[in-house]
Amino acid sequence: MKLNAKSASRLAVAPMMDWTDRHCRFFHRQLSRHTLLYTEMVTAPALVRGGALHLLAHDVAENPVALQLGGSDPTELAQAARLGWDAGYPEVNLNCGCPSDRVQSGSFGAVLMENPALVAEICAAMIAAGPAEVTVKCRIGVDDQTPEEVLPRFLDAIRAAGVTRVTIHARKAWLQGLSPKENRDIPPLDYALVTHMKATFPDMHIAVNGGVEDLDAASGFLDAGLDGVMVGRAAYHRPWDILARADSRIFGQPDPVQTRADAVARMLPYIERQMGQGTRLAQVTRHMLGLFAGQPGARQWRRVLSENAHKPGAGPELLETALEAVAQTV
Repeated sequence: MKLNAKSASRLAVAPMMDWTDRHCRFFHRQLSRHTLLYTEMVTAPALVRGGALHLLAHDVAENPVALQLGGSDPTELAQAARLGWDAGYPEVNLNCGCPSDRVQSGSFGAVLMENPALVAEICAAMIAAGPAEVTVKCRIGVDDQTPEEVLPRFLDAIRAAGVTRVTIHARKAWLQGLSPKENRDIPPLDYALVTHMKATFPDMHIAVNGGVEDLDAASGFLDAGLDGVMVGRAAYHRPWDILARADSRIFGQPDPVQTRADAVARMLPYIERQMGQGTRLAQVTRHMLGLFAGQPGARQWRRVLSENAHKPGAGPELLETALEAVAQTV
């Protein structure tokens, strides 16, 4: 079933390389039924030229989940978007924000901010390829660009191509001089510019990304008139704080779990199923290390899992051992 990603995008977990894989998304889905989840960025060449369709694999229980694509060739991205729709993704997102060297060398990611005409051509081709909603994630600008000038031109170009939903990381990306890690923290946040873009483009669904640390901040952006909020590292490192009460606070719906132990219990059948298919326990539990962040026993939880999940023979019972270690601390 194709689910409505747009309604879920009031709150989203950002696509993060090496983090938001299918096991992470399944875990996050146990904490929130309604938050929009994203894949890691998948490159169009890997799908179209490399035939790496396994990168599109996901569990229907993860829905609503969107596919993020990277690339710069309109024809190739159109083919990849169609593959994404055929694999069950209701939304395909074009990455125009990643500043990594690997992405730059492929002339995509944040470097696309320098060529809005090409981005518009890409988006039009992706939209024509199939029914999946095509969205864009971008920065406010790159390098010496003046965001107040380039961002409206960029949004105008993609809107003319048919894009109605965009997530704006409220920082510049410095392609020269800063590492990808530094690009997540050093360039100053300009939330006011993102809010101004919503006033300038009222017909577009505009979400903000960057530096959002809690649900209070997310609610504040929604109250200020933005259509959505995307949370990155905070949702990964403190998943309970961001996601476990998101359904009630952001979507006005019941929360699916009441305790962290409930969340662990919901993961056990999935872990058994995945291990039966050859997945190693640590591949799943590494995404759960932050479940008790800020709570008594958090260190014991992390220690039991990080020191033992990779060992031969480790299975779902290790999570119960970790819970016992937490209980002994409280």
